[in-house]
Amino acid sequence: MPRRHRRSAQLAALATGTVLLATACNAAAEKDDSASAATGGSGKSFTLVTPDAVGQNEFLKLAVTGVKSAAKQHDGTQKVYESTDTASQQQNVQAAVDAEPDVVVLVGFEFADLVAQQAEKNPGQQFLIIDACTTKTFKNVSCAVFREHEGVYLAGAEAGLLSKSGKVGAVDVLDTPQFRRYSDPFAAGAEKVAAKTETSTRFVGGQSPFDDSARAKEQANTLLAKGYDQIMAAAAAGNYGVFEAAKAKGAFAYGVDVNQCASAPGTVVDNVIKRTDIAVEKGIETVLGGTTGTTVSYGLKEGGISLTGLEDGVDTSKCVIADHKDVLTKVEALRDQIVSGELKVDDPAAS
Repeated sequence: MPRRHRRSAQLAALATGTVLLATACNAAAEKDDSASAATGGSGKSFTLVTPDAVGQNEFLKLAVTGVKSAAKQHDGTQKVYESTDTASQQQNVQAAVDAEPDVVVLVGFEFADLVAQQAEKNPGQQFLIIDACTTKTFKNVSCAVFREHEGVYLAGAEAGLLSKSGKVGAVDVLDTPQFRRYSDPFAAGAEKVAAKTETSTRFVGGQSPFDDSARAKEQANTLLAKGYDQIMAAAAAGNYGVFEAAKAKGAFAYGVDVNQCASAPGTVVDNVIKRTDIAVEKGIETVLGGTTGTTVSYGLKEGGISLTGLEDGVDTSKCVIADHKDVLTKVEALRDQIVSGELKVDDPAAS
């Protein structure tokens, strides 16, 4: 699983007070090499700072798309600073602030403390953090977070409809309310469409729950040995271990954050997608509109959470769900019920 997914999981732990350190890459990207700018008119300017190199990371590529779209809408300019480690993250945030754009956009919990420091020193600079927030509220710091549990519920419904054994499970990183957002709703979605579905969750745990593919594979095999044939993979970097286990047994799995079907064609059914482009674009619009210092939650209704199967391009996604249009029709109906408020998905992290 790409590092971005591990970071998403770490963010959840951070929200519950668990301190987790990100693994740094070997070298920091130079600002001149990592920044890309688009020239524009005399409109607004936006700078995006990423925690990792964008490369083929779809999660971060969507964020770049969002900031470019915002620049185009406002006849303005945009710049992207790609970080590679803690040092370059700090350098890039400082460079972004020094440039004094209308909005500095940052993706990931890695930037929470840095933004808090900069927000105090630069009260006139507006910041937008995606998929995280500062502990303290600042008038010049806006945040965008996601209601992942809504998408997980829909993936669970797919699993319930597709299961041959009537057993649907999940491999989750840790047994905490935040991480159960990726397992409890999966079970609930399956039970919604197939009331007699048997559900179970196994947790990776251990010394390195976010990077332990072998342990994740072991937990998946425990479920598979009991006849579970549909497994939600919420094991961060360990997702690949879950996919390997499912493929070996002829079972099926579900990915998170981005389309992971290409990594295991014929095994990954669908993915719970976080539309960072939507969060960036709408977040910038909100800040420019004068509403700042708030945290906005993006779910199915806002288009911030979706499934690969519900997005354009599903037919070429290499996802198993593309061959089950009848299932997608039923899942679309459930999505519409959630969006309208008719159906409420319980959030395990809500207290």
